[in-house]
Amino acid sequence: MPQKKPLVVVTRKLPDPIETRMMELFDARLNLDDHAMTKAELMAAVAEADVLVPTITDRVDGEILAQAGPNLGLIANFGTGVDHIDLAETKRRGIAVTNTPNVLTEDTADMTMALILAVPRRLAEGERLMRGGEWHGWSPTFMLGHRIWGKRLGIIGMGRIGQAVARRAKAFGMSIHYNNRKRLHPDIETELEATYWESLDQMLARMDVVTIHCPHTPATFHLLSARRIRLMRPHAYLINTSRGEIVDENALTRMLIKGELAGAGLDVFEHEPAVNPKLLELDNVVLLPHLGSATLEGRIDMGEKVIINIKTYADGHNPPDRVLAGMF
Repeated sequence: MPQKKPLVVVTRKLPDPIETRMMELFDARLNLDDHAMTKAELMAAVAEADVLVPTITDRVDGEILAQAGPNLGLIANFGTGVDHIDLAETKRRGIAVTNTPNVLTEDTADMTMALILAVPRRLAEGERLMRGGEWHGWSPTFMLGHRIWGKRLGIIGMGRIGQAVARRAKAFGMSIHYNNRKRLHPDIETELEATYWESLDQMLARMDVVTIHCPHTPATFHLLSARRIRLMRPHAYLINTSRGEIVDENALTRMLIKGELAGAGLDVFEHEPAVNPKLLELDNVVLLPHLGSATLEGRIDMGEKVIINIKTYADGHNPPDRVLAGMF
């Protein structure tokens, strides 16, 4: 008798090649219209699924997991961050959780570098001016921004993405500085010409550009609090392509309005998809709709990792990208 295919519930629309492969391998229930599942839909999904494939838009909390049926053995997250999943509860219930590490590094680093360039050089502001028909010709003092060559870049979180950003920024002539839970190996510091700061406060007070690359955990919620943002110099820029909850968005907005910070490049928001309406009014902010990993290549790579994790689990083995409580 052939082995029964696991029932896999996918919460959002995935790239066509991934969905096709899932339908071949599993009893896959797809979200063809790509709507964000309601709490009731998620409860129904975990009640009958063998495997749930959620994304960052799905909060798989204790209330949802309380409805988990006896067959739910794996939550194969489509994404790297798992702060939307109650890992303590999944551990208590014996439900394995996997993610998709190491496939989004270069895409996110590219987007970060794009923002590091775009904000000081006022690219978005200039593009809006052009489309509004308000450009009337070149002049020596028109739309002056700031060069990034020779500026100090402070990286918060020097994992794979942080290091990929450092390599790009170094090529643009920036001086690399970082704060991390653990200091990097001296060989990596030498390669990146990176200076380690044990004190985040001291680093923030001395940087020209600060970029965030740590995960969102209870320990990093509002890591950049109002107090810490105030440590940054008035000419400095803040870049965030990690998680919106790491920054006190209201405090950041107030400082930008008052001119106490030169600008910001934000791809993530504290209450997304909601954005502080006052941010939308500011010319010194570049706002993007969570595009950090939004490449077709990246999404397919993510999907392939999800499939490998599910297939390995279904074959009775430990999935390669299993997440353990306390990892993040």
